[in-house]
Parts: sequence; C-alpha cells; structure tokens
Amino acid sequence: MGLKWTDSREIGEALYDLYPDVDPKTVRFTDLHRWICELDEFDDEPETSNEKILEAILLVWLDEAE
Repeated sequence: MGLKWTDSREIGEALYDLYPDVDPKTVRFTDLHRWICELDEFDDEPETSNEKILEAILLVWLDEAE
C-alpha cells in the first residue's frame, strides 16, 4: 500500500531524505506537489491535495531539517 496525502509524516521524511540540501522554507507549493507525486511510494490522486495538506507535509520536512 503506497503513500497517501494523509501520510504527511512519511512523505515529509521521504522528501527530507531525497532532498537533504534543499531548504524547505524556499520550496514553492507547485514544486512540493510535483515532488510528492514523483515519489516512488506515492499512490494517491494528485488532484485531491490542498494547501492544508501541503502545509502539513512541509512542516514535517522543516522539522526533519532542523
């Protein structure tokens, strides 16, 4: 079973692992959305995300980076 938009912790950690040199504070939501959809483990409908979901994922990534 793949990652869904509701798996913010796992997605944020995966992004941190894939992009360790990227400052999450500089990432645009459009790029964040694309990177999430490109994750091998991601298995959800791209159009069902929203700003709240992307913010939650970004906060996890920020937490991992600090």
